[in-house]
This record gives sequence, C-alpha cells and structure tokens, in this order.
Amino acid sequence: MTVRPAGPPGVPIAPAPESDDWEALLGVAPTFLMYVLSFVFLAIYWNNHHHLLHATARVSGGVLWANMHLLFWLSLVPFVTAWVGDSELTPLPTAVYGAVLLLASVAYWILVNTIITHEGPESRLRAAIGSDLKGKLSIVIYATAIPLAFVHPVIAGALYITVAAIWLCPDPRIERRLNVERT
Repeated sequence: MTVRPAGPPGVPIAPAPESDDWEALLGVAPTFLMYVLSFVFLAIYWNNHHHLLHATARVSGGVLWANMHLLFWLSLVPFVTAWVGDSELTPLPTAVYGAVLLLASVAYWILVNTIITHEGPESRLRAAIGSDLKGKLSIVIYATAIPLAFVHPVIAGALYITVAAIWLCPDPRIERRLNVERT
C-alpha cells in the first residue's frame, strides 16, 4: 500500500519522484497521468454543470437530490484515480474507474432530465440540450470500455480519453441558447 502525503480531505496527492532524474519521474508517470485525466473530467463536469444550472429557471427537491447523486459519483473520482494510478492500469482498478465515470455520466443525465421534467417541455434547457447525442454516446463508450478493461486496460484508457476529448470544451448548446434569448 502506498502512503500518500496529506492533502485536502478526500483528495489523494500523487507521490513525488523519489530522486531528481528522468527515470524517477517516469516511475510515477501512470499515477500522474491518471491524476491529469481525472482533473480534466472534473473540469468538464464543473464547466458543464455551471452552464446547466445557469440555464435552469427553477430548482426543486428532486433537482437537488439529482445534483447530490452526481456529486456522490464525482466524489469517488479521487479514490479510483489513486487506485488505478497505483496499480499502473491493471484490469480491475481500470474497470472500476470506468464504472465511476459511467455512473457520474448517468447521474448527470438524470440531473438534466430531472430539471427538464421539473421545468416542462418548453424549458430553455430542453431546447438547448436537444437529443443529447454527446451524453448518450459517452454512456455507451463507458459501458463498452469497462469490460474491455479486462481484455486490455489500455483500450479502456483510450476510450476514457476519447470521452474527455468529446467533452473538453464546455457544451456550447446551452450557452448558444442563452445568448439567443438575451438578444
């Protein structure tokens, strides 16, 4: 078991290289790369969540609980990031990492649909989201990657990176819709 330095509660810190050469840096590369990928995912969720709530006119208890559901899955990202990084991309941690990403993606989809249901079919968010192809595609990619982690974890990792690439820029549909309404 790797002992990590203390950081903010629940946030593991990647271990620093044990010496000052390139070989030592390469030794912590898997953990560092998983940290970077996880940071990208959390940044994507943060940006899209901001746009999502900005487009929301009303919040209900159901919306708050759907939001907490999303927050729960995102709170597991530091744990699975450390596990898959420490294991250097072995099958089970890589699959569990994907499962957390899948469940966060499903939770985001539930949050979006809870808001739309609460606001009605004529809501700004409904008009902005449309068919939500990116959201549905992400769920399919995660669901495909999880069993592939047991075939070859690198394939699963590549699929996780593919989802991040799809979402790297904040979802412009909501921003465009809000800008149209302002003019």
